[in-house]
Amino acid sequence: MSATNSSARDWSSHPPLLYPPYRSTLLRAPTRPLVPLKHERSERSGPVYGHDRIGALDHDLTRNGARTGEPLGERIIVTGRVLDEAGRPIRNSLIEIWQANAAGRYIHKVDQHGAPIDPNFFGGGRCITDGDGRYRFLTIKPGAYPWGNHPNAWRPNHIHLSLLGPTIASRLVTQMYFPGDPLLAHDPIFQGTPEKARNRLISSFSLDATEEGFALGYVFDIVLRGSNETPFEHH
Repeated sequence: MSATNSSARDWSSHPPLLYPPYRSTLLRAPTRPLVPLKHERSERSGPVYGHDRIGALDHDLTRNGARTGEPLGERIIVTGRVLDEAGRPIRNSLIEIWQANAAGRYIHKVDQHGAPIDPNFFGGGRCITDGDGRYRFLTIKPGAYPWGNHPNAWRPNHIHLSLLGPTIASRLVTQMYFPGDPLLAHDPIFQGTPEKARNRLISSFSLDATEEGFALGYVFDIVLRGSNETPFEHH
């Protein structure tokens, strides 16, 4: 199975295309009804992603960008399962993540705010779900950062996740937040998600996923369809 499950999507769990407090949506939200386009054969049959495209350190963001030593910040483990609406595992699905470093800075030319760049932290990784639909990343807890949406606007600590089924047309994108973050109450991206589904975007601290003396563990399960599906971004 893939991210293009045949079950109906629960659109009431997802953020609207237009949400005025999130100012970017005023510019990019469609003003006319969407026109469905039938997928061509190439979109439905490829490309196919496999284990041969995953490097040994792709899942470990504490090492895949290291140049002179370890990245700065709090080490964390992010793990969970990708499931369908019936709780069945989604196997062999490619998951990519990207995030800011511990100071709240991305390795991107558009990000020019004053926080330092960490030369040992690239900020991206990927892995493939196993036979139980499970994924696992070792990374650094991302910092909050300012953005220009509104006065004194700060984005909460978060990690972006992209899921890919067997074809590029099956891509889904979401964000994972951390429990107890006070910025969630002030973030229009999080608040733009329907209230009933917001908690599905917040990870859970897990002592079982924690490695003693090394890294705290957080669990973030991703449900693709049905009444408990994870809210996804529209693209």
